[in-house]
Amino acid sequence: MTAKTTDRLPFVIATKNQDKAAEIREILQGLPFQILTMTEAGCFDDIEENGNSYEENALIKAMAVHNRIGGFVMADDSGLEIDALGGAPGIYSARFHGENSTYPEKIQALWDLLSDTPLEKRTAHFVTAIAVVRPDGSYFTVRGIMDGIFYDRLLGENGFGYDPVFFLPERGMTTAQLPPEEKNRISHRGKALQAMLAELQKS
Repeated sequence: MTAKTTDRLPFVIATKNQDKAAEIREILQGLPFQILTMTEAGCFDDIEENGNSYEENALIKAMAVHNRIGGFVMADDSGLEIDALGGAPGIYSARFHGENSTYPEKIQALWDLLSDTPLEKRTAHFVTAIAVVRPDGSYFTVRGIMDGIFYDRLLGENGFGYDPVFFLPERGMTTAQLPPEEKNRISHRGKALQAMLAELQKS
């Protein structure tokens, strides 16, 4: 894909989550796109994510925004999967423990569910699926995964959401303790974005 093709088009991130948008902007900086959030592009819709997978939810969001403004639109759906809980909270990670619950409340609720589970059996995975809709309406999806352990205490000030309790044994720290540039390189979202860029280069 050349700059001549893309510099005339916006590349819209279908999210209102400013933390997520900032993280994605940092990873995508330097690309020949005009990168905008959906609200910056003039789309203020509340989009219901009623899919049965990360990919379905991401595509629902991307298609809805694309139908309003066109161009390139990307959306992602992410979740935390804890093996000892059968993969929960999964696609319900953001809504776990109630739509309006805070992340400290969600984390405490998960700690309560895992109270009898030893730390070494709290293996967990961060998953991100990205859907990209092209200007002509065609689309693709990609996925990124990061493995770790759902930790028994909060560590770190970086990141957001479940980052302070997602422990990476090989680094001896949580994703909230990683420098942002390292997190962006190894995270589930970073891996999915790299897969997205590779797919875009084929277009």
